[in-house]
Amino acid sequence: MNKIRNTILILALSLGVVSCNDYLDINENPNSAHIEDVSPKLIFPGAAVSIHAVQTNGAGSMMELGSTMMNSWGINCYSFTSGYFGREFTLSTVDGSFYSGIWSTIYLQCANFKLIEDYNNADRSQDNYVAMAKIMKAFYMQYIVDLYGDAPYSEAFKRGFNTTPKYDDDKNIYKALISDLDASIALIDNAGSTAIVPGAEDVIFSGAMGKWKNFARTIKLRMLLRMSNVTDDMAAYRDSKLADFNGSTDADFNTVNVLVNPGYSNANDDKMNPFLVSYRVNSAGSTAARYNWITASEHMAIALNGNRVGSLTPFSTLPSDAKFNGIVDPRSFRLFSSVTYQGVPQVKGTRQGALPGEPGAPLDLTTVSKFASGNFVGNTSVSTIGALISASNTRGSMIMSLAETKFLLAEAALRYPAIFGSDAQASANFNAGIDASASWLGATIGTYKTTIATRTGLGWTGSFNNKLEAIMTQKWIGLTNVSPIESYIDYLRTGYPFTPMAASATVANKPYRLMYPISESSANSANVPSLSMNQLFTKNQYTPFWNQN
Repeated sequence: MNKIRNTILILALSLGVVSCNDYLDINENPNSAHIEDVSPKLIFPGAAVSIHAVQTNGAGSMMELGSTMMNSWGINCYSFTSGYFGREFTLSTVDGSFYSGIWSTIYLQCANFKLIEDYNNADRSQDNYVAMAKIMKAFYMQYIVDLYGDAPYSEAFKRGFNTTPKYDDDKNIYKALISDLDASIALIDNAGSTAIVPGAEDVIFSGAMGKWKNFARTIKLRMLLRMSNVTDDMAAYRDSKLADFNGSTDADFNTVNVLVNPGYSNANDDKMNPFLVSYRVNSAGSTAARYNWITASEHMAIALNGNRVGSLTPFSTLPSDAKFNGIVDPRSFRLFSSVTYQGVPQVKGTRQGALPGEPGAPLDLTTVSKFASGNFVGNTSVSTIGALISASNTRGSMIMSLAETKFLLAEAALRYPAIFGSDAQASANFNAGIDASASWLGATIGTYKTTIATRTGLGWTGSFNNKLEAIMTQKWIGLTNVSPIESYIDYLRTGYPFTPMAASATVANKPYRLMYPISESSANSANVPSLSMNQLFTKNQYTPFWNQN
């Protein structure tokens, strides 16, 4: 695995250090092999590991965007007065530099997946790699549409042959990605007799092509659920593609967590599990800066503690928080560290945007909850930092969790029972999502599912909207510190779960999309749509198509 890891680092440098505006406009050495001649076996691991950075790697990642927008994280404001205070909490400058790395990283590495798709495959030996590349490109390009709307696609990924690609209608990009997912499944099913079965260079499923098909189907389902509120021709398209799932079972979707692991080690920071090195500890054993300044938010603490602070005193009188009353979440201390406050062990959070001395900023920040070990090692028992590093590197980093898959299946059955099963099946997947979340964190779920069973908005009971709220609430908790960007996008789509604005917010609501990066506006000015920051906060023609209604 170390050989694979070293190869990845070399390829990441050779394929990745280029201008994002040129979509992999590589300056090739005429004495070296052309990039088109590099085999998919060599390209895939580097691209898969490098693009995963956009999900987890600290500043500018979807981990931070989702966690701040969903009011899951706060800040140790007595020790740090910068961090998220200037932008995420106020939302006053959601401009072309705000999380611009999401755009550049996805385009850069998707260009490498496109290289695999375009590789000479006349003998069909690369069928499996082409399928894998299509699936990965669809997974990440979906986020470009979800966070930006219209974007380059049909003319993108051409490197120096077209450095100013046109912008495609986001609806058509979604259709193209779904078509690629269908094509990837067909490629795997009908792989040529010479097709290479990937080995260790498949840093996700180690050549288990059945799991790749399940992954493709799950991404497709997620895209179709994003479209749950569309109308007219896109509704007809959605329904036609949903029909493809007639006769499917849960076994046709992800049955495991989708993880990436090229052989993470503590040789240096670049070889570490990216979530671990960003939020807990580096290869030398020193505490990561973000571990010291990120805390649980007050909002998250309310949810996990059963809507209380201290022993018995209710804190929140918001109707949306009443569903948590008296129900302590068993995942609490696997997500955030336990603090004893007023004699009761609990998650102690800080209010987003609160400055020292203001309501929601506790006076003693030495006893505020930080990341707990469950995020990094699950149920593995660790007593030293070295053991934590080893266990986290061994288990890998999350691309798509089994919990998310189960919540997707629960929503699918709730919305489309004729295809995905009865209310009982929806309920089973809802509970399975909670179980999968607890398993990833190493929590014992105990009687929690029974306790919430009659609590509307938290357990599986009540009306359609009650159950939808319950899915999104449990998904929010289950994807905290895992894939919070999904909860943010779901929140924009459904309005659930209730998510308060930061105390310092200068706007009335969360942005419905991001601004095109400054680098894109300058390098591709003839094509990039022109929109104002105010338009990010209202629904209009620039909002991603699935959220315009």
